[in-house]
Amino acid sequence: MTLHTRKLGSQGLEVSAIGLGCMGMSQSYGPADEGEAIATLHRAIELGCTFLDTAEVYGPYANEALLGRALKGRRDQVVIATKFGNRIENGKRVGTERDSRPEHIPLAVEGSLRRLGTDRIDLLYQHRVDPAVPMAEVAGAVGELVRQGKVRFFGLSEAGVANIRRAHAVHPVSALQSEYSLWERNLEPEILPVLRELGIGLVPFAPLGRGFLTGETRRAEDLPDGDFRKRDPRFQGENFAANLRTAQTVRDMAADLGVKPGQVALAWLLHKAADIVPIPGTKRRKYLEENVAAAEVRLDPARMQVLDAALAPDRIKGERYSSAQMATVDR
Repeated sequence: MTLHTRKLGSQGLEVSAIGLGCMGMSQSYGPADEGEAIATLHRAIELGCTFLDTAEVYGPYANEALLGRALKGRRDQVVIATKFGNRIENGKRVGTERDSRPEHIPLAVEGSLRRLGTDRIDLLYQHRVDPAVPMAEVAGAVGELVRQGKVRFFGLSEAGVANIRRAHAVHPVSALQSEYSLWERNLEPEILPVLRELGIGLVPFAPLGRGFLTGETRRAEDLPDGDFRKRDPRFQGENFAANLRTAQTVRDMAADLGVKPGQVALAWLLHKAADIVPIPGTKRRKYLEENVAAAEVRLDPARMQVLDAALAPDRIKGERYSSAQMATVDR
């Protein structure tokens, strides 16, 4: 199969209906395997999963460099999204500190272009809102890069309503990247209506609940060192047990349909709206192929309602991040 495309925003950006989150190829989910990662990227292109998501801070820098090596001779076959805005010194991330100063953004972009081996970034996100820099200045700096041809489209990540509006008023925002899934529905009351009003697409990261919705995950205590989910409140203790019971509905529906639980979770997102493009992350071809096949899963309105009710926000136990990470979210 080859994935269909979807539009993100009203400025002309079209991407594959399911993208590929590349972060785990370089960090957060155990040891890296460059050979398998590159094979996964090449297989993604074959399958039409050509919307690739990275960031300067993944590594730092290692993930963009990996994509640069994998995409030699294939650049025009993909849509590359990357991000700026975290403070990086001597090749290391400085805690949760941010840096979106207008004079710094062009320098960050030059570094990303060099590592990616390209002359343009298709979608450039501010990775996290920087409270020290007015959003109008950030949007203005990215707008200048768009005018120079170094960036094609502007995006925000984990931004709240006020900053989405501030940015869009200066330079059109094509996409908001934020966590959204059956497992995490915080966008529904306020964010989604604003995106629809302004014509901004949504790119959900962690659409499989960091693996929880695949039915194959383990509790935090059983995860290997180097897996950041060991610190995830939803994977710990009684939260894990309660969430496992709640997610049983996804597993049951998958069994009834003859598909994988993760495919049901992705299909739920694809059926929610035509301007939603999930980016499940993986570093292995096997899981990539499963994720892409989710585009073929059909959920009728009755099944959608069952999932909506069974995984309602008040039924998921634990915060989605540690308190330090939650502090970086603009809500």
